[in-house]
Amino acid sequence: METQETINARATRVQSALRAAFGVKAKSLDVALRRTGRRLPKRLHAEARRIVDAQALGGQPKLTRQIDGGALDTAETRIVTFLGGIDRADRRKGFWLGIAAAMAFNILLIAAGLVVWMVWTGQV
Repeated sequence: METQETINARATRVQSALRAAFGVKAKSLDVALRRTGRRLPKRLHAEARRIVDAQALGGQPKLTRQIDGGALDTAETRIVTFLGGIDRADRRKGFWLGIAAAMAFNILLIAAGLVVWMVWTGQV
């Protein structure tokens, strides 16, 4: 049977995994999920919402009996496993390489346009 302490511990583990993977700093898992946005896949976002919903029951004993502990366990495992495979340094490097590639393409496009213009006007 799930208790409020175990649910809060699950939420804390998922929240710390979000902080490690994406650098999301928030006081609660709900806010962390909103700040994560589309960086977390839809299915994992839905599973994290399941943990938030279980946490929202507020430790009411009768309502806590309705929580499926196995589903929360698999949700936490899937989320933490997915987030553990994300390398922040590689994402950052990919971001900067993408910007550099776009700039290089634009420079090549301008140079090609300049050559075409020079041929068209008869200067080459």
